[in-house]
Amino acid sequence: LLTVLQNILPSQLLSLLHSFYESLQDFLTPYSYFDIPEFNGYCAVDVNHLYRHVHLFLNSLNPSATCRRLSLSRSNSSSHISFTVAPNHTVVDTFDGHRLYWTHHVDAVQDSVDEKRSFTLKLPKRHRLSLLSTYLHHVTSRAEEFERVSRERRLFTNTGHGSYDSGWASVPFRHPSTFETLALEPDLKKQLTDDLKSFADGREFYHKIGRAWKRGYLLYGPPGSGKSSLIAAMANFLCYDVYDLELTNVSDNSELRALLIQTTNRSIIVIEDIDCSVELTGDRLSKTSRKVDRQKKRRNAVGDGDDNGRVTLSGLLNFTDGLWSCCGEERIIVFTTNYRDNVDPALVRCGRMDVHVSLGACGVHAFKALVANYLGVETHALYDVAESCIRSGGALTPAQVGEILLRNRRDTDLAIKAVISAMQAKILGADVVDFTEHGREHDEVGAKTPESIDRRLTDSPENWNSSPGRDGGKKRKEVSSWERRVKFLVRLKSLTKSDSQRRGM
Repeated sequence: LLTVLQNILPSQLLSLLHSFYESLQDFLTPYSYFDIPEFNGYCAVDVNHLYRHVHLFLNSLNPSATCRRLSLSRSNSSSHISFTVAPNHTVVDTFDGHRLYWTHHVDAVQDSVDEKRSFTLKLPKRHRLSLLSTYLHHVTSRAEEFERVSRERRLFTNTGHGSYDSGWASVPFRHPSTFETLALEPDLKKQLTDDLKSFADGREFYHKIGRAWKRGYLLYGPPGSGKSSLIAAMANFLCYDVYDLELTNVSDNSELRALLIQTTNRSIIVIEDIDCSVELTGDRLSKTSRKVDRQKKRRNAVGDGDDNGRVTLSGLLNFTDGLWSCCGEERIIVFTTNYRDNVDPALVRCGRMDVHVSLGACGVHAFKALVANYLGVETHALYDVAESCIRSGGALTPAQVGEILLRNRRDTDLAIKAVISAMQAKILGADVVDFTEHGREHDEVGAKTPESIDRRLTDSPENWNSSPGRDGGKKRKEVSSWERRVKFLVRLKSLTKSDSQRRGM
């Protein structure tokens, strides 16, 4: 019958009847329908970002619970499985006590291999005015959070061509460091995580107080204290990209600004060893002399002096806290240094470096965390001895403790004894033995017998450089290397004896 009517009735009348039927159906149905196409307009050029947000939102819902058919996919560089609603299938969602329906439409384009994709939202007609705006805001927020957590993070480094379209090169960021595996004291760990959470959730707060949404961290401490591992843990905690900025590869202040503009939101910009990257600390002190030199040079040539062609302290200050620092949002800037006193005070003041984190030797809790990570044990009979050594000034850096535990990880008792022996060597004034400097012939020996620990600490006394003890740098009484070894062996023997007595009990 429909075919006969289509052949008999004029096309204008058929179109009018079809419009009347749809209007009647819309009047009688209790639902309202909203289409969200993949592209805006008819040229299919302008991407509809709401479509992408809906796609991410449905992924965050795990639609397998309410949809009978899904398309699954996974990229080579990610372990996350992505869900896509199959064509003409529906996902049910609940919001504010109402059931809402998402239907995915995929239609073929005539005389083309392209497809026209869209989502249709069905919600109760009586509540559409109160539901639509709040629900779409909920969809967008949930989609952005899901994208932040699930997307592949990248590690960037500047290529030396910052003035071009892309001055950064990147690789996937897969550093395994987390706050759970970091060798930090519990109080410091909690302070850092709370501060990072507060920053990540502070969009409205920063806008209200009129500050750029950024935060600065200064990490300082001796080599091996875990500065780089902490940065990786921060990136994994916040799901941010990392931009490792090498200042020696930046030609001038203009390139520095260009690199800043090219960074994305939700990222951590890192400048390691800020006191060694370029000559910045002396800029302020030599300002007057540079002015004199520039005046002399202007008599013979046109230019802007010694600051031309290099990164200056002023340029770096503007980079961290100037007008150009607000060209993006949700950024963290991290400086690291081994010696905080060598950094210009203007770089580390509040507003530029808001949080100063001191990292050093392992405390008791940090030592136990390393042992738990490397050896898988929570308690041990020698913990009291190790704690006594730490409190007596024999604490080692996380890198030193980790290396000893790594090389002796097959024997828990031997590994902890080796760490304690190194702590005692430090108390006696000897440098902690760096096993990597003695060649590979020590790898197997050190993992087998306790006697090898004695040999490592006593075979090369010429490498034991005396260092200030706990008396605050006062000159210590000179002790011969032979007396040092005797004292150390007596302590080690008493340690082994006390350990055997505990096991006998």
